Amino acid sequence: MDEGCARGPEQVELTGMAAASAFGRGTDPLLAAAFEGRAAFGPVRRFDVTGRRTNAAAAMPGSPVLSTELAHAVDEACDAAGLTAAARAACPLFLAVHGDPELGRSKPEDLAEHTSGAFAARLARRCGLSDSVRVYTSACVAATSAVADASAMIARGRASRVVVAAGYLVEPDQFALFDAGRALAADGRVRPFSAGRSGLLLGDGIAAVVLESAGAARRRRVPALARMAGWGRSGDGYHVCRPRPDGSGLARAATAALRRGGIGAERVGYVNAHGSGTRHSDAAEAAALYDALGEYAAAVPVSSSKSVHGQALEAGGLLELVVSVGALRAGRLPVNAGHLGPDEACRLNLILRRPLRFAGEYLLSLNVAFGGANTALLVGAP
Repeated sequence: MDEGCARGPEQVELTGMAAASAFGRGTDPLLAAAFEGRAAFGPVRRFDVTGRRTNAAAAMPGSPVLSTELAHAVDEACDAAGLTAAARAACPLFLAVHGDPELGRSKPEDLAEHTSGAFAARLARRCGLSDSVRVYTSACVAATSAVADASAMIARGRASRVVVAAGYLVEPDQFALFDAGRALAADGRVRPFSAGRSGLLLGDGIAAVVLESAGAARRRRVPALARMAGWGRSGDGYHVCRPRPDGSGLARAATAALRRGGIGAERVGYVNAHGSGTRHSDAAEAAALYDALGEYAAAVPVSSSKSVHGQALEAGGLLELVVSVGALRAGRLPVNAGHLGPDEACRLNLILRRPLRFAGEYLLSLNVAFGGANTALLVGAP
C-alpha cells in the first residue's frame, strides 16, 4: 500500500553522518572505493565456509562487535552534527538491525534482555540518547523505512531531530541461508545490471545519520549536508522472494518520493539503485525506472554501490544513503563495478570505469526487500 504524499510544513535536513564497512571506519574510505569502483569482496575468515558454493563477502577484518560499531557510528554522527549532551538526551533513536547477536546464545530466562528492542534501548543509553526507540527489522528496506518515518515525523513537527542508525555484520546463519538458496554470486563479484551476473554477496555495514528540521539546524547554526526532499514506500506482495517483473511496486515508491518532493523526473541527476546483482531483481528494477521516470530513464546515470560494499541487509539502505550524500557533496557519481557487458533487460545509463560529474539537482536511492517491500529516498542539496 502506498504511503500518502502529504509532506508537512518542515524541511528535513541531514546534519551528520558516519559509516563503517569492509573498507574500514569512516565515510572517506567508503566513498573513495565507490568512486574508484574498487570492490571489497574476499574470502570469509570470520567463520567456517567449508562446503559452501561461495566463500566470498565484503567483511571487516577481525571480529567486530555490532554494539560497539553502532555506538561508534552514532557518536561520530552526533559529533558531526554538533549535538550537545542535552540535545542528544532529547533525541529518539530509530534502529535498523537484524537482531541482538547474543539472542541465540542466551538462556531462556534471559531472552527478554536480548530482544531487538532491548538491544536498541541499551545502544540509546550508551550513546546518551533518549529512551524513545524504534526498531526496524524488515531486511533490505529496514533502514530506509526508518529514514522515511523519521523524516515524516520531523516534517510534520512531531520531532525536532531523530538519530537513525543501522547495522549488519556478516554472520554464518544468513550466509548459509543465502548460499543454500543459490543467491550468492559464484564468481565472487557483484555485477549489478550486467550480462553474466550471478547473484549478490553479503557485506558488513554500519551507518548512522542525524535528521532534523531546517529550523532546528538553523537555530544551532549547523550547516546541512543534504536535504531529505522526499520519500516513498509501497508493497506489492508479488512473491516471497522474487520481485514483480514489471517493477510496478518500486515504481510507485519512486513516484511517491518525487511527488512528495514536488519535482519532475527530469530533475533527477542520479539513481543509487538497489542493484543486488541478481537476474530477476535487476531486470525488475530497470523496468521500474522506466515506469517512474519515463523517457528520462534511459539518460539518468545509474549505479549500485552494492557492487563495492556488498549487501548489508538491514543496514544496506542507510549505508547507500551515506554514499549518495557523499556523492552529492563531492559532485561525483560512484562507479557501477563488476560490469561485464550490456543486458537487454537492463537498458540503463550505467556509470562504468570512472565516476561521472553530478550534473543534476536531486538523486534517488532505491531499495527492495523480499515479500514485495519497496522504498525510495529523494535527496537534494541543502
